[in-house]
Amino acid sequence: MTLRLAFMGTPDFAARSLAEIAAAGHEVARVYTQPPRRRGRGQAEQKTPVHQLAEVLGIPVSTPASFRDPAVIEDFASLDLDLAAVVAYGQILPQAALDAPRLGCLNLHASLLPRWRGAAPIQRAIMAGDDLTGVQLQQMEAGLDTGPILLSETVRISPTDTAASLHDKLMDAGALMWPRALAALERGSLEAVPQSDDGVTYASKISSAEARIDWTRPASELVSHVRGLSPFPGAWFELPTEKGPVRVKVLMAGLAEAGNTSPGTVLDGLTIACGDGALTLTRLQREGKGAMDAATFLNGNNVPPGTVLG
Repeated sequence: MTLRLAFMGTPDFAARSLAEIAAAGHEVARVYTQPPRRRGRGQAEQKTPVHQLAEVLGIPVSTPASFRDPAVIEDFASLDLDLAAVVAYGQILPQAALDAPRLGCLNLHASLLPRWRGAAPIQRAIMAGDDLTGVQLQQMEAGLDTGPILLSETVRISPTDTAASLHDKLMDAGALMWPRALAALERGSLEAVPQSDDGVTYASKISSAEARIDWTRPASELVSHVRGLSPFPGAWFELPTEKGPVRVKVLMAGLAEAGNTSPGTVLDGLTIACGDGALTLTRLQREGKGAMDAATFLNGNNVPPGTVLG
């Protein structure tokens, strides 16, 4: 027996799950994804990764601007679905949409709930210095990631993981959960476990201001800050130049020792004094340029000892 479902998702993280669900032989009646956006220098419209994969698989695609439109919900309900599989869709589903499929809507979330509910769980876990995270399938409710847990997979965060590498680990682990979960759902053996009320944290979107490096913080915290924001949106500082400050992203950094020096002061090369200890910047990206290692950066940028970074 196969399930008739809709898939809702947008980025690469979601496309990997769609591929596994389709490969398992389930009937994907419709894919919902965000509308194409204009990107790049030419501002050409670009379809989402999920949209592109759905077209390759021959699955009809809908790109509603809002799932709160009554006509969109009515059309969704008319699909006569067993369930909807949701992965990083980017829209909040109203209760009428959650109730439309026979078995409701299942969501893949990249944390161990209730820790890091919300939009940026991968970045937040690294930034906070967590050493363990995971992926979970939950039965969706109207609340933000509050639904009961159906299946979990834990993933260790290594000291060298960045947001990019952890994203890929969780993407693969989460995608492989779908065939297991859907098979258990068919057998009626998928048990929903309510979330605990303890340990709730929220992974809000990361603003540009928050991504800025605060050199008064301990270097050990700033290493996690850099890793959690690499490569996007990127931890950043301002480098003083003759033409004014220039924004520079730090993509990789390591710990170093520092004496009694004011935070933000360049000690040697690209070793920067922090509130406690120092940070050695090993991979950077100047505004408007490509990523480069520290030696290449210093060849093209004057950063003498004593420079104070903003």
